[in-house]
Formats: sequence, structure tokens, C-alpha cells
Amino acid sequence: MEIHSDSYKVAAFGNQEDAVEIIRQAEAALARMNGNKAVTLIAYEQTAPSPYSE
Repeated sequence: MEIHSDSYKVAAFGNQEDAVEIIRQAEAALARMNGNKAVTLIAYEQTAPSPYSE
């Protein structure tokens, strides 16, 4: 899968294991709701102000 955006980039969590664990738990919960089909969540962080933000 290719996702291109000038306004967002993949978030770098570094040593924030809590954030990574929350994402893993959310993936597992969504997989259970989806009949145990694998789900991958990708965290993005904004790199430029959004024209839609207030």
C-alpha cells in the first residue's frame, strides 16, 4: 500500500512503548470484531497545518 501526503508522516514513537501497546490492543480488538481478520493501524502525525483545522 502506498499513501502519499505532504501534510502527514508516519508517527515515530521511539521509546513510547505505551503508545505502541495501545495500538496493538486496538488492532487486536478490531480483529476480534472483524472475525479475527488481521488489522493494521498506522499512526500519522501532522507535518503541516491542515486547512481544515480551526
